[in-house]
Amino acid sequence: MKFRMLVIAVCSLFLLSCGSQKKNNMGETEVLIETSMGDIKVRLYDDTPLHRDNFIRLAKAGAYDNILFHRIVRGFMIQTGDPAVKPRGVAAVADSVDYDYTIPAEIRYPRHFHKKGALAAARMGDSVNPEKASSGTQFYIVTGKTFTLSSLMELYSAIYQSRVDTLYENLSRDHLKELYLMRRRGETEKYQALKDSLLHEAELQVAAHPPLPFNEAQKTAYTTVGGAPHLDGEYTVFGEVVEGMHVAEAIEKVRTSKERPLQEVVVRKVTVLE
Repeated sequence: MKFRMLVIAVCSLFLLSCGSQKKNNMGETEVLIETSMGDIKVRLYDDTPLHRDNFIRLAKAGAYDNILFHRIVRGFMIQTGDPAVKPRGVAAVADSVDYDYTIPAEIRYPRHFHKKGALAAARMGDSVNPEKASSGTQFYIVTGKTFTLSSLMELYSAIYQSRVDTLYENLSRDHLKELYLMRRRGETEKYQALKDSLLHEAELQVAAHPPLPFNEAQKTAYTTVGGAPHLDGEYTVFGEVVEGMHVAEAIEKVRTSKERPLQEVVVRKVTVLE
């Protein structure tokens, strides 16, 4: 489902009181996700309050009752949270426009990263969503895979190069007409010189603000329990699984076709623990 990039006032996200929900020993809220394959308990971080309170509000309003896990990627994550995606025989949401909003990004990286069990908000891609705003409802749980230190270094290099490539494409787009005319007139040297100049500019800009290297906590997590490090710093991580990770792993193993589960895995209810 596509989401319109509508950022609403913060106060409109909190139509219901968060109440006196259960806090863990860190003072953070816990939520129980009951699924057709077992229960998953998650802890919501207090330093991502917009996502925390939005999740609590939706849970209390019943928005997550009887919906499906609609996307599963082996070795990566399981995704749900679309109130319009219901099991067979369950009436669809009458007016899904109520859920068609976004939440400003609260990316607390590297404090929160995509280790196994991370709870994070889905979102539209950077091309239409450069602010990295989150979907109002959809979320995913990272199952991930483990890495070696050398593969993490290779991944970092790939992330770095990807940023150079993306910036180069954006700069080239700004000079598209100029490049087209040079190519049409057969001005090969000028054409190549401009492209080289744009690539050099992209490399300089990324070198001035490079992606953060993986810290020791990330290296330990990714080489032991695993995760999805390629998403770090790009999506809002707003909680983590504290019980029932084996359920998330079992859901991940469901057979799929083009990332769609071939059997229905239902989120029966999401409850804020009082």
